[in-house]
Amino acid sequence: MLFRPLTDLGTFVDSLKAVAESSRLRILYLLSRGDLTVSDITEILNQSQPRVSRHLKLLLDEGLIGRYQEGSWAYFHLTEEGFARDLVSSLIARIDPAQPPVDRDLERLASVKHRRQERAAAYFGANADSWDRIRSLHVPEEAVEKAIIDLVARRPFRTMLDLGTGTGRMLEILAPYYQHAIGVDLSREMLAIARANLEKAGIAHAQIRQGDLLAPPVERGQFDLVTIHQVLHYLEHPGSAIAEAARLLRPSGHLLIVDFAAHELEFLREQHAHLRLGFSDRQIAEWFDEAGLDLEETIRFEPKGVADEHLTVKLWLGRDRRLLIADTHNPSTEQTA
Repeated sequence: MLFRPLTDLGTFVDSLKAVAESSRLRILYLLSRGDLTVSDITEILNQSQPRVSRHLKLLLDEGLIGRYQEGSWAYFHLTEEGFARDLVSSLIARIDPAQPPVDRDLERLASVKHRRQERAAAYFGANADSWDRIRSLHVPEEAVEKAIIDLVARRPFRTMLDLGTGTGRMLEILAPYYQHAIGVDLSREMLAIARANLEKAGIAHAQIRQGDLLAPPVERGQFDLVTIHQVLHYLEHPGSAIAEAARLLRPSGHLLIVDFAAHELEFLREQHAHLRLGFSDRQIAEWFDEAGLDLEETIRFEPKGVADEHLTVKLWLGRDRRLLIADTHNPSTEQTA
């Protein structure tokens, strides 16, 4: 692996010191398999919580891992960019997972993930009837997901943010196309489902965060693609969500909204907490325009042969108007227009 240039020799030495301990290397290896809490790591390593916390603090201080809060829980993950990620990736690639104690760590990690999946399945089962009732009103999700993949795959992207990620399905189906992704949701129960689904699918380059989609815990201007999948109809002010999503895009980035076309099924408002009964193309286009986006493409999915109650699913793809223009004096550079 080729490292990026590093001018600060002291930082290099400090990073090497931080990883030059077996427990900390084991922690880094575990975090390469997904985000974990202090309690998770304590259980897996079979060490005291104060000892694990000291290891984590040292790794945090050197920028080798990151930390985020989810309710009363703190989750840890590998750092995402720069020399630190290169260093960690190079080291953990040389660890043999079949040798002790790493083999035992992975067995305990599997047990931790299994319990997560059981909790997620229990919550999903408790709400399945409600979700199945709504799904029966529109075209099969497989058709919509295929269209999403086809739409997105034509526009290469590296970073993705899924606002209101729910079960994490968008992160799962688009995993082959991004280098790194983040899903944000306010519900801890839904985050548990998303995390379990990603772990089951073996997706380690996507992370889950608890947060409000109107104030997501991410930096602005960092994403090539932002998705809002079946979320807008729950919001009192959908335009505000679209405006915030636009602020998170890089120049020329795309915002994909998946939701229902305007309808008159009042029972969804009364029984399923839908605040908006779908959206028209005009509404979405106006919100896009106010957010500095151009409506680039729409796709409509209407059930065939349904005479009474039904829902039409719509895909709206918006593009950030800011362009990256090559500098005529230096073609190797780009600037924002």
